[in-house]
Amino acid sequence: MELQGHGKTEIYLQLIEKALSQKKSSILLVPEISLTPQTVNRFIARFGKEKIAVLHSKLSIGERYDQWQKIRNGQAEIIIGARSAIFAPIKNIGLIIIDEEHDSSYKSETTPRYEAKEIARYIARESNIPLVLGSATPDLETMYHAEKQDIMLLTLTKRANNAMIPETEVVDLREELAHGNKSMISQKLYTAIQENLQNKKQTILFLNRRGYSTFIMCRQCGYTAKCKNCNINLTYHSNKNKLKCHYCGYETPILKKCPECGSEQIRYFGTGTQKLEAEIHKLFPEATTIRLDVDTVSKKNSHEQILEKFKTENIDILIGTQMVVKGHHFPNVTLVGVIAADGSLNIDDFRANERTFQILTQVAGRAGRGENKGKVIIQTYNPDNFAIECSKNQEAELFYQTEMSLRKQLKYPPFCDIILIGITSSSEQEVIEIARKLHQYIKKKLIEEKLGIILYSPVPAPIDKIKNKFRWRIIIKCKFDNTIINTMHHMLEEYDKIKTNNTRVTIDLNPNNMM
Repeated sequence: MELQGHGKTEIYLQLIEKALSQKKSSILLVPEISLTPQTVNRFIARFGKEKIAVLHSKLSIGERYDQWQKIRNGQAEIIIGARSAIFAPIKNIGLIIIDEEHDSSYKSETTPRYEAKEIARYIARESNIPLVLGSATPDLETMYHAEKQDIMLLTLTKRANNAMIPETEVVDLREELAHGNKSMISQKLYTAIQENLQNKKQTILFLNRRGYSTFIMCRQCGYTAKCKNCNINLTYHSNKNKLKCHYCGYETPILKKCPECGSEQIRYFGTGTQKLEAEIHKLFPEATTIRLDVDTVSKKNSHEQILEKFKTENIDILIGTQMVVKGHHFPNVTLVGVIAADGSLNIDDFRANERTFQILTQVAGRAGRGENKGKVIIQTYNPDNFAIECSKNQEAELFYQTEMSLRKQLKYPPFCDIILIGITSSSEQEVIEIARKLHQYIKKKLIEEKLGIILYSPVPAPIDKIKNKFRWRIIIKCKFDNTIINTMHHMLEEYDKIKTNNTRVTIDLNPNNMM
């Protein structure tokens, strides 16, 4: 029996088999649509097509209806899907499994802002059934609850088939620059790719930015091209020869002259997956490449087709964003290159170190899953960052202890809850006025009722304008309970008295995205 990676999937298969023997149904959640086809194929091979229903956002309304009916009629006893599959009308449920439980996609970023893991916990508690959370890099809050013995921790100490842990090297990009190498590929990574090509082995290159360049600037006056609807830099996409906003989809032709000073000294800065692909073609003209990012998977089933093509046609190099990080099994991949590990370190979020550690550990897990030992090369400008060092040395426990002591000092989850009150409006004046009034109301409640919370002053969001809506926010640190729920309800009643048609308020508990 073949086991993949740490053998999590095989454990899931056996647990579901046991549930079926007890005439019980199961739900398996996966974080990405790209993982669904390969997971479904393994389950069909074991249990047959009839027993399985698949739910995810790329299904048409008709397909979704058919799957829903199949579940409701009790034909499907195994439901596989992304986060919304937790609401499937399943009969006689006996087991819920959440794979890659650390993944941020289990939390909805739009209304209703539900957390699939919380819904699963509720269903499991009410139905008195087991809930299994699986991950090679568990969420720190999950680890905290395991340490407190609120949940049971089961550890797989070996890779499946006794595959060797890949060797990891960190390359300091500052030294590369000092030696005159201005390309995206360090000398060490170049040599490793060359060797892989000679040995007929496959390579994955990971860069968490799509597009060709991350921003466009005039070298004469410093003007940067921004979206007209959002306060965000436009990204250059070379295949369409356009500048594009990744938040609202706004597109505009490329700039030949600066609109501010008329200079032709327009420079394209930063790197994206398109630029990386172009550079790889230049450095390794004989190599076959394929790209996996949001721009290449817009069509239905394109995820599946790209990954299948990479595997079956033995394409030399797969270039991608974090879609390539998760759960894929490619036995012939022996090299993984992380082009810029600093991308996730520089986000304005208290989880920056945790996300970096998770991404680097997950991406390393794609190498050496077959008979040959894998190699991982991490390129960074911050080689001394402890998240990078811990992922290099596979020191999950050291990372956990260090990060937890920091969070405890700074009062971040899991030692408290964070409530983000977001205020948006097409009028900047209105958004500021309502943010201040709501803040005053909560402050008054805090004093009168002696609430045990930390209340921060209203400020503009890090991206303070998206789709022509100005964005402000109020952050509260607290222990979430009924008192806090009542305070939020009363605040919304207060908002109803002062709101306008232009303004909208959202309340997000422990948001995954602090932007």
